[in-house]
Amino acid sequence: MIPLNPRLARAPEPAGVQAAKRYCIWTIGCQMNEAESAKAAAMLSQAGYLQTHLEEEADVIIVNSCVVRQAAEDKVAGKLGSLARLKRVRPDVRIALTGCMVTGQEQALAERFPHVDLFYGPSQFERLVEIAPELAHVDTDLAELPHFYQPDAAGSDVTAFVPIIYGCNFVCSYCIVPYRRGRERSRPMAEVIAEVERLAERGVKEVTLLGQTVNAYGHDLPGSPDLADLLTAVNEIPGIERIRFLTSHPKYMSDRIVQAVATLPKACEHINLPVQAGDDEVLRRMRRTYTVDFYRERIAYIRETIPGVTVSTDIIVGFPGETEEQFQRTLDLLAELRLDKVHVAMYSPRPRTLSARWEDDIPWDEKRRRHQAVEKLQAQILGERNRGYLGATFEILVDGMAKGRWRGRTRGNDLVFFEAPGDWKGKFVDVRITEASPWYLLGEPVAVRDHARAGVERVV
Repeated sequence: MIPLNPRLARAPEPAGVQAAKRYCIWTIGCQMNEAESAKAAAMLSQAGYLQTHLEEEADVIIVNSCVVRQAAEDKVAGKLGSLARLKRVRPDVRIALTGCMVTGQEQALAERFPHVDLFYGPSQFERLVEIAPELAHVDTDLAELPHFYQPDAAGSDVTAFVPIIYGCNFVCSYCIVPYRRGRERSRPMAEVIAEVERLAERGVKEVTLLGQTVNAYGHDLPGSPDLADLLTAVNEIPGIERIRFLTSHPKYMSDRIVQAVATLPKACEHINLPVQAGDDEVLRRMRRTYTVDFYRERIAYIRETIPGVTVSTDIIVGFPGETEEQFQRTLDLLAELRLDKVHVAMYSPRPRTLSARWEDDIPWDEKRRRHQAVEKLQAQILGERNRGYLGATFEILVDGMAKGRWRGRTRGNDLVFFEAPGDWKGKFVDVRITEASPWYLLGEPVAVRDHARAGVERVV
């Protein structure tokens, strides 16, 4: 018999107190996964479960998986492996695996991880009743549950993720998402608006509208409303002070959407627009459906139309067949555009995708070198930009604390920290920048209020 590690034993309940069941959710991957973890958390909470961040204390453990990169899938496998020992010493604990790792893989996963009690695909929340029977007595419309759970609970009553469109109709040659999340399905505008109104009633001040291709929203709905229409409607909701959205595709970044961000007071001046590569031939083989010049034109229009806008992008290095010259064009594009955030990933083949049939011919060491080259360039660009912010004042929305400092983001999505006594969470604070690194800013508060300033953030 395996001896019980004291760390794996649940803390006893106080005498005379009926033990409450607990849940723990481990999430990896995109904001859509975080939103779906939020919905699962809300369901379990309404069924009487208490949240814990300690797996050894939980009665129900949900692992929300990502397989966009091999590294993410490996982390999920490692997590499930670590839970096998907990299951041996506590066979009553119920473990569920969800997320993109599950779709169409249930039988293979059951054989690989026999200690897992339930496998359910993205958004199949109704199946949770199989491991948490108390959910059968919760009279709640699943589509209307709030999405403000976050794994570290930071900002959970200040900011929220709201999915507005699921799936993706693009078939990029490297991407597994369409095979795991299906084709695009937009939520009705009235449903999204009602959810955001409830979030506002709970004290949420900033919402991020989510989709694998968020700016494709509405084309499949009656009347074909678009993201600009939804942004306009959410802008009118009392209590909501900031609106963001991601992830966008360059082909759907219409003038109308850009103009909506420019004119709506609550729409933050930040655009996420992945380019993936700076070479037309690589983009063609990626099946991205645009050229580098098209991307340049969209960035130029965004910057001309939205004063003070910041732009983030995604880059994949080491795509099959990517030559040194092609990679250099990516570096040249980043140096030219000087974007405000670059999420860079090393290519890894994903099952069923077109590129998985091709030779993965870029050695890992070379992928790593290219990854580091992008990060070095971006650190230089952001270091120069952020040093220019010294002495400037930004409005931030404080969403919590980290390492003893208050934390928040500017309307442009830059991370800012400051130290001050008192409770600042949920406040809009003008912070004067005193220190700058490439990745975050430090400052001192100079003014505080309950509501955001209207319109574009001013830097003074």
